Amino acid sequence: MSPSLALVAVVFVLVATGVYLVLERSLTRVLVGVILLSNGINVLFLLASGPAGAPPLVGSTPVSEMSDPLPQAMVLTAIVITLGLTAFLLAMAYRSWQLHGHDEVQDDVEDRQIRTRAGRDETSGSYDPDDEESPVEERSEDRRRAHASPAPADAPSGSRADRRERRGAARSAERRARGRGERP
Repeated sequence: MSPSLALVAVVFVLVATGVYLVLERSLTRVLVGVILLSNGINVLFLLASGPAGAPPLVGSTPVSEMSDPLPQAMVLTAIVITLGLTAFLLAMAYRSWQLHGHDEVQDDVEDRQIRTRAGRDETSGSYDPDDEESPVEERSEDRRRAHASPAPADAPSGSRADRRERRGAARSAERRARGRGERP
């Protein structure tokens, strides 16, 4: 027996609408999206489990006519998990409404900085391309040596760790100068 085309369309609409709403910034819409998505997946599980059969009670019906109880148990578990997630999202939306007067998720300061840096195509101050080629153990040993005995600023170019330490100090000084509005 093939599944009903109407039920397949219902699954498609529920999942598509749920995914669309989960990607919104309003917690209420995310909540509705999670509920629609979970209901669509539950219907999909029941569709995939095959045709309905007799109750799976040993002795009452032949084994070949029994329905599979596993998909039903999975759907029941999914319903319970969705109920818990719904309660959690409702609590978050209510708390956001109490604090801000709306339930929209806002950007973090770090998110804005990352978006700005990506727009300018620059890397963070802690990124060092030299680190990419050295193994992790060597890098951690270099850091321990660099912090144990810092090299003077006028020393000739020493090890790679010394050069990294000086570059990091120069970058920190530049960031502090930019924060005060000065030009480095």
